[in-house]
Amino acid sequence: MRGGAKIGLVGGVFAVVVGGVGYGAYNVWTGLNSTSGSGDGGSTTQAAPARTGPPSDDEISDTAKDFLAAWAAGDADKASQLTNNAVDSQPLLAGYRTDAHVSKVTLTPGAANGATVPYTVKATIAYDGKTKPWSYASSLTVVRGLTTGKALVDWKPSVIHPDLKKGETIRTGEAASAQIKAVDRNGTELTKEKYPSLGPVLDTLRERYGNKAGGKPGIETDIEGASADASADSTPARTLVVLSKGTPALLHTTLDAGVQAAAETAVKQFSESSVAAVSASTGEIRAIANHRADGFNAAAQGTLAPGSTMKIMTAAMLINNGLASENSPILCPVSVMWHSQTFHNLNNFSIPSGTLATSFARSCNTAFIKPLGRFTDRDINPDTALPSTAQKYFGIGKTWNVGIPSFDGKVPQTTGPNTAAAMIGQGLVQMNPLNMASVTATARNGTFHQPIIVPKSLLDGDRATAQSLPYNTAQQLRDMMHTTATASYGTGTVAMSSVGGYKGAKTGSAEVDQQGKSNSWFTGFSDDLAAAAVVQSGGHGGDAAGPVVAAVLRAG
Repeated sequence: MRGGAKIGLVGGVFAVVVGGVGYGAYNVWTGLNSTSGSGDGGSTTQAAPARTGPPSDDEISDTAKDFLAAWAAGDADKASQLTNNAVDSQPLLAGYRTDAHVSKVTLTPGAANGATVPYTVKATIAYDGKTKPWSYASSLTVVRGLTTGKALVDWKPSVIHPDLKKGETIRTGEAASAQIKAVDRNGTELTKEKYPSLGPVLDTLRERYGNKAGGKPGIETDIEGASADASADSTPARTLVVLSKGTPALLHTTLDAGVQAAAETAVKQFSESSVAAVSASTGEIRAIANHRADGFNAAAQGTLAPGSTMKIMTAAMLINNGLASENSPILCPVSVMWHSQTFHNLNNFSIPSGTLATSFARSCNTAFIKPLGRFTDRDINPDTALPSTAQKYFGIGKTWNVGIPSFDGKVPQTTGPNTAAAMIGQGLVQMNPLNMASVTATARNGTFHQPIIVPKSLLDGDRATAQSLPYNTAQQLRDMMHTTATASYGTGTVAMSSVGGYKGAKTGSAEVDQQGKSNSWFTGFSDDLAAAAVVQSGGHGGDAAGPVVAAVLRAG
């Protein structure tokens, strides 16, 4: 938010009804912070010992009443002293008037639920001759002070507004960027209300491209991070109130409203789930959706081990180096050891007389680790072969220029057991659904096309590039993924049974320390659309992430 001239304060209005008694403006302050008293004649009395235990109902009521009264009156100093963190609370309470430009506020508490007191806020924002009403609900919790023993408001920024987080402020003024009217590739408008997962994506697109696409900023009340610049990694402002709209920019995206709608519905089946879909032939992002408690865009920025979906790149590495081929025999024992660490298959299965294709389709871990013993015979460094393949052909580890913040995958050089773990998507390997959708698109198309969400003309700088896979390698990857999605023994067949077109898939389950169930991964393609999903603690890849990917592919 750009700076603006400050306005005079109109004054606070406070409405509280507790036990049938009405309280007016701030003159109800009761001085809860005094620690000793003195008589009229000046004689002193000994301070009462600090109280302990949970605050009583009366303490909760009185503390909430006095805090809200001080806040409503614009007395940030006294309000902050009624919290357990005066240093952090005072600037936000003061900024409610000076930065957010709230000229009048009425705070109405509801019935306490234990130590938590909900309340509603009805305020007026006034800036540069423009005014706008503003209302919302929040809550506070009263706790016992650790050192004083007094009942105090447990300070969190959400006391001011439920969406406010640590390090953020609320400001009113001319917006740093123009609003946008974002549309999909067919011209359908994309809004946060219809597509909730796109909230952080649309905020970022506005910040980066609102002005560049021809818009004119308006006057707004926004939640802003500690830094309000438009740098690539800054947190976009989140609009709370629009006093004047300015001129919105028309922003074309690569998204597909139908695929996005399917993605939004699909992720709602599971908590902590994310999915991304891209065009295999162009890299254009068709959908990106998350269902998470924290609102984080894990589909593009997450960093999780991808489990056996990693075997797409591992298979490419083995084929390229002549260590295996689609129909060549390959051992799939119950277990295999690498550098004194033993690796097992799920439920300790084995495949007698198997091939790379059957091991891929059934997701045999040991078949992808066993060939490591042959690397030195072919003068191949097992610690660098997979990272090199990931970067050279799949663009993983390069810097992507997507149009929104992204984590671009990590397949680091490793040593010891971590080298074997990387082959099956464990250890130090980190991916997200957008990465794995791109890996699948590369296998489907044969050439890496870096994912993008806006037209190339809007991107600042070049996109990442990579070499095309050898034709024979790409064909074998497609064949093995097709088998995984269609053969009776394929781990992806059940999930992909409702998907039409030429299709392929790969399942993955990634174990996480101190997590009861593994993370469920699934990636697949249908014709030109590739998609990948993760459901944290979802178990087997085909059980949770599989249906999410299938729903998205059907929509494409």
